[in-house]
Amino acid sequence: MRKSDPFLFGVAAASALLLLSALDATLRAWASAPAIAERAALVSALDLTDLALFTEARYTRHPSQADLHSAFQDHPMALEHFPTGSLIPAPIPLRIQEPERP
Repeated sequence: MRKSDPFLFGVAAASALLLLSALDATLRAWASAPAIAERAALVSALDLTDLALFTEARYTRHPSQADLHSAFQDHPMALEHFPTGSLIPAPIPLRIQEPERP
């Protein structure tokens, strides 16, 4: 028995567990598809809003409804007050850069 055999066994076992995890996720997604479709129909029928992701600051609660300058309440170089501000991306209009005009 070589010294590398336990390592190769560990890699094989981890790979098998990863594949089983992916298979489990796929089977659970197929099983929950009708319930998700039912909830989507209910949300559409009741005109519900998006889920509030974070509760700390108004600009992290609902990113699609946030004021574009509320993150810079003190000044543009201010440090982030809340940790969730670093978890969500900037709104799409702020990420799209317009081409420079000559």
